[in-house]
Amino acid sequence: MRKTEIRTFQDYRDWPLSTLLDAVDRAATDEKVEMRDILSEIGDRTITPVILVVALFLVSPMSGVPGIPTISAVIIVMLAVQGLMGRRLWLPQRIMRMRVGASTLTRVVAWLRRPAAWIDRNSSPRLQYLTRGPMRMIILLQCAVIPLGWPALELVPGVTSLAAATIGLFAFGLFARDGYFVIAGYIGMIAVPLGAVLLLQVAVT
Repeated sequence: MRKTEIRTFQDYRDWPLSTLLDAVDRAATDEKVEMRDILSEIGDRTITPVILVVALFLVSPMSGVPGIPTISAVIIVMLAVQGLMGRRLWLPQRIMRMRVGASTLTRVVAWLRRPAAWIDRNSSPRLQYLTRGPMRMIILLQCAVIPLGWPALELVPGVTSLAAATIGLFAFGLFARDGYFVIAGYIGMIAVPLGAVLLLQVAVT
């Protein structure tokens, strides 16, 4: 297993979303990539970008792989709770040793490049009071609660991806200190349950 120096995030201007994807891409050097390899590239001291990466993977076509929504839910809930408690990022060794094919990881990153570039062009530190103090705690609490229903919704296409997009908006809002994306996340919290009800109705009929 290769050794990689742990990186930490210093300032959003140095770590736009596209650069975060670059860090994930760098982890794909072996045939199989472990979770610990990805953390070695994006840093293990800042929880928000890790939540963001996991949410982005679930927005991608990886959401259709059985078990991925459940695993993602476990990781996001654990990280959000740690963020609420003010603790440093920690994941069980079983999760740290989980592997994904390097080719799969590269395809997912490539799929995310275009939306990431658009987000980077249209984001900047704005309405920062929505990303700090008590508001940050409220967002992390939402990130801990939203994924709880994902294991039961795996068989309903699209629902977990929509919910993950909401968490992605929240996490990116914190990451980039951009309150506009936080507001979009709250809008998603309303839209996703409505969409889930409609999808369930279609599935039943």
